[in-house]
This record gives sequence, structure tokens and C-alpha cells, in this order.
Amino acid sequence: MARLLLINYEFPPLGGGAANATDNTARELAALGEEVLVLTSAFGGLPRVERRADGVEIRRIPTLRRRRDRSSVVEMLAFLASSLVMAPWIAVRWRPDATIAYFGLPCGPAAWMVKALSGVPYVVSLRGGDVPGFQYDGISLYHRLAGPVIGWLWRRSSAVVANSEGLADLARRFAPDQPVVIIPNGVDAVRFSPADTKDATGRLSLLFVGRVVRQKGLDVLFEALASLTPETRDRIGLTIVGDGPARPELEAQAARLGLSELVAFRGWLGRDELPAAYRAADAFVFPSRDEGMPNVVLEAMAAGLPVVATRIAGNRDLVVEEETGLMLGADDTLALAAAIARLAEDPALCCRLGEGGRRRVVEHFSWRAVAAAYRDLALAGRKAAGQVSSAQAE
Repeated sequence: MARLLLINYEFPPLGGGAANATDNTARELAALGEEVLVLTSAFGGLPRVERRADGVEIRRIPTLRRRRDRSSVVEMLAFLASSLVMAPWIAVRWRPDATIAYFGLPCGPAAWMVKALSGVPYVVSLRGGDVPGFQYDGISLYHRLAGPVIGWLWRRSSAVVANSEGLADLARRFAPDQPVVIIPNGVDAVRFSPADTKDATGRLSLLFVGRVVRQKGLDVLFEALASLTPETRDRIGLTIVGDGPARPELEAQAARLGLSELVAFRGWLGRDELPAAYRAADAFVFPSRDEGMPNVVLEAMAAGLPVVATRIAGNRDLVVEEETGLMLGADDTLALAAAIARLAEDPALCCRLGEGGRRRVVEHFSWRAVAAAYRDLALAGRKAAGQVSSAQAE
């Protein structure tokens, strides 16, 4: 039995895809018989120490976190500072065999500190926004300032992991000499499963799940919906699950385009509510401009939904054109409108693509496989560190 320390400044109910990935990996590691401790941010009334029934222990440390769905740079720096103190303190008492740091920053420094003080190797799990060059509003300056630290942390890790080929390519462009391993995200195909029956209303119920930020391309989606013929538009509804700083602007855009009756902003849903939101939909739309590997696309495919998505890194690793969904260029309003209209007019196509997506995730993506891959990689780093120490002793 190995002891694995997972560090992520976001963990459910905080955060988005990376938080869910950490949660699912932790659960499956425990199911594989490993001891798992997650170090994350304190928030509201969440317990500082939690021992779950699935065997995962969670330690929440003091930070400045104020919102559930997002974190400012200052709040991330507060986690970095707090974790530099708490991670070594926990490591001395708990004695992990390896650490997995989700995001090179702000979580990597704590993993490095544990290694420096205790000799415990660490793996860096890249998630997208922590990779210099990733296109996300407001972080280009952050990347220029933090780039040297990010590269330094990568070089001292036992392994750097990307969750998609596109993200791995981006990481290699930033650090050409850095080997990057690819371990994709997984999906819980039991929790996220197709609806037994669909209401035959004649309407196409579209669903988007994610942070409401410019990166996700919802402004393009609204323009695409507005460009449809009135007859087609009247047969479509869009539900947006999630929240973020772009919501007021998008609500104003929807009103300006006459879409207010068509678009429903539901905000963030609880973990137990989300599967029902997928099952209630007919298709999933994801017009993002940049991604690592989006968990929500995997969840939609597991729920048997056809996916309309942009042809970008991450999406390309998941969606198979004309087999599990329809793909188009980022910011291509007309192509997005055409894809939505095509689904609205062809229920049989929706069914075929949805079945193909479900089949693909069941066959190729599982959190158990993801957890086992991370475990093996992390413990290989432990073994390699032990061999180096033995050689030095000799």
C-alpha cells in the first residue's frame, strides 16, 4: 500500500474540471488500495479535516478564497504561501511515498518543498491555464512573470503530465527539453449515463456546462443562435450550467439579440444535481477557444449526448467527427449555427452521435485507468529517487 499526497488549491465543491479530476482520481486511488490525502483550500464552513467513507482524507488549509467558482491570482498566491508551510508539516507526520501537484502553480512549490525536506518525489499534472502560452483572458502577463518558476518546478519533478496531446505540445513548445507524459481525463460512466427516455417535445434542448468566461466562447454561441431562422430558433432551448465574471455581459447580449426567452442561466449545480442536467438535455454544445482536456465533454458523451465542439486541443482528443459529434473552428459563428440547425432537424443524427459518444467513453476513458497511471508514474519516481540515493551512498 502506497501513500499518495494530492495537492490542488481547488477541490469540490470548489473549482471546475481540475477539481473534479482530483476528486475522481483520489477516489479511485483509494479503491485501488492506496492511502490518499488531499491538501486543498479552506472555504466557508467546510471541515478543515474530513475523512470520507471512500477512504480519502481531505485537509483544508487557510487561504483567502472567497468564491466557489473561481480564484484570483492573489488568492492563489495565498494558497501557495499556506501550502509551503502546511504541506511539509503534513508530510513529516503522514510520510507520503509521492506527491501529485495539480497545476505547476500554485501547487508545485509545496510539492517541491516536500521533496526538498523529505526526499519525496512529485509529479506535476498540467491542467491548461498553468502552461505558458495557453490562451486565457488576463494570464499572459502572469505567464511571462511566472514562466521561469514554472520551468524550474517542472525540471525538478519526477514527471510532468498533460491531459491531452494538444496541451502536451504546448508544454513542449515552452520547455522543449522537458519530457511530457499524457494521461487523459476520465469519466464516471455510472454517474453520467443516458436518460431512459426522452420527452418528445420537438424542441432541441442544448446544454453548456463550465465557467462563464470569455474563453468558453458563449458570446459566439449566442451570435450563432441569433443567426438561425426564426422557425429553427423557436425549436431550440439553451441551458447554461455554471457561473463566472462574463455572466452579466452575456445576459445583456442575450437580451440585445432577443434570446432571453431561449437561454436559461442556472448557475452552478451541486455534484448530485449535475447528472440530471445532462440527462434532461438533447445535445451538448462547447464552443471553447482553448482547453486542456474538458471533463464536461466526457461527461456529456457518457450521458449519451451528441457534442458540438470547437476543433481545438482537448476537444480533438475526445470528439470523433461525425461519430460522436460535430466539430468546427473556434469563433466560427456560421459553422456553429449550421451544426446546431442540423441537430435540430435530424433527431436520428442526435441519437446516432450520442450512442457513439457513450460507446467511446466506456471503451477508452475511465477514472480507474487514470488513477492507476498516476500511481504507477508517481511510484516510479519514488523508485528512481531511491536508486539515486543508493548510488550516491555507494
